[in-house]
Amino acid sequence: MKHLKTIVVYYSLTGNTKFVAEKIAQQLDADLCKVTDKNFKKGRMLYIKGGAAAMREKLSDIHVEKTIDDYELVVVGSPVWAGKISPAIRTFFVNNNFSEKQLAFFVSIGGDKPEKTFENLRKTTELESIVEDLGVTQPLKNTSDTEAQITEWCNKLKAKIQS
Repeated sequence: MKHLKTIVVYYSLTGNTKFVAEKIAQQLDADLCKVTDKNFKKGRMLYIKGGAAAMREKLSDIHVEKTIDDYELVVVGSPVWAGKISPAIRTFFVNNNFSEKQLAFFVSIGGDKPEKTFENLRKTTELESIVEDLGVTQPLKNTSDTEAQITEWCNKLKAKIQS
């Protein structure tokens, strides 16, 4: 059984996406990489400005802790803002080449319908290489359910990339 060199890249403001990213990284024995958005900070106007930027599929000014060059499997996580991925993660997708990578994707979402977000992600990034996706509703509300969901997803992902 070959172990793919794996990195979990995430953007998180409220801690929900970070929680999921850390759990996935533990289960996949992966490195963790935080993306920081220089344009959006916590605050009252974040949801209005951030949601508007996400809806318009705007890019953002980001800082990424590590490069993905040496990794074979890249797992990317984003919060859902106004039904779309965050501008920081959209920018991360635009700025990186995934042609030689296996790619998995997860979102943390306040509601329960991540499918539209995944559909939009595939359409706007034109990434055909997403092997598995996961939508986690309010991860910090019930951490034991979230961890069970993540474990199941990681097992499915491992099985898929080894076949």
